[in-house]
Amino acid sequence: MNDKQHPTATSVSGQDRADADRRNAEPRRGFMRDLLVGGTAAATAAGSPGSALAQQTQAAAPAAAGKAAADVPAGYLFLQPTEAAFVESLVDHIYPADERSPGGVDIGLATYIDRALGGPWGAGDRLYMDGPWETGVPQQGYQLPLSPAQLVRQGIQSTNSACARQYGGKAFDGLSAGDKEAVLQQLFSGKLVFDNGLPSATFFSVLYQCVVEGIFSDPIYGGNKDKAGWKLVGFPGVVATHANDIDTYRNKPYPVKYLGIADMA
Repeated sequence: MNDKQHPTATSVSGQDRADADRRNAEPRRGFMRDLLVGGTAAATAAGSPGSALAQQTQAAAPAAAGKAAADVPAGYLFLQPTEAAFVESLVDHIYPADERSPGGVDIGLATYIDRALGGPWGAGDRLYMDGPWETGVPQQGYQLPLSPAQLVRQGIQSTNSACARQYGGKAFDGLSAGDKEAVLQQLFSGKLVFDNGLPSATFFSVLYQCVVEGIFSDPIYGGNKDKAGWKLVGFPGVVATHANDIDTYRNKPYPVKYLGIADMA
């Protein structure tokens, strides 16, 4: 889980680190682990939905701090029903429920993705969108004439169309776990060819970035409900002023109190 650990998480006890390593070895989250270890969760040049949400909220921080994600009206802002079914199925497959944590939908990953796509980041607020549109090299990052929201919307439609062709008319959310895994691996590798010509690997990279950020963002942005992601790695939250305790609690259990923005109101 190297890419998932926050730089200030060095105070987690040796036992907690061992427990985390064992969790990483579990096959149920192997897909997520393999992508992270392989470096495929790196942020794209399209920017970060987490940072965009943070900037959007910063101006109204005093009011937002007292309003937890649970206080926001239910329902999706961006995702249409078919898209919501795709995203919910994807996040529950990548982050399945087990004895240590609820599944992706239950910790708010679909909600986080919906808000990211429906906000300034999803609209391409900080992207250069005037072309020309040439195929770039990987080091140049995001090179498409689509906002992240447009890319995800078209990518979901194209993935469902590909699934229907391969699996007897079924959309992604109707597939078995094994077939879902196969489709995600094809997206990750770019081997799944979309009819509209969009690069499937770029679509998956943007969507997967949102999944990872939803796990570890502050709960006020819709994901990481009940600090489930933070508890998984022992990150204390916004009050990360525990650097002086590293030596005191080295190889000892650290008394973590998980605090989010809403808790500081």
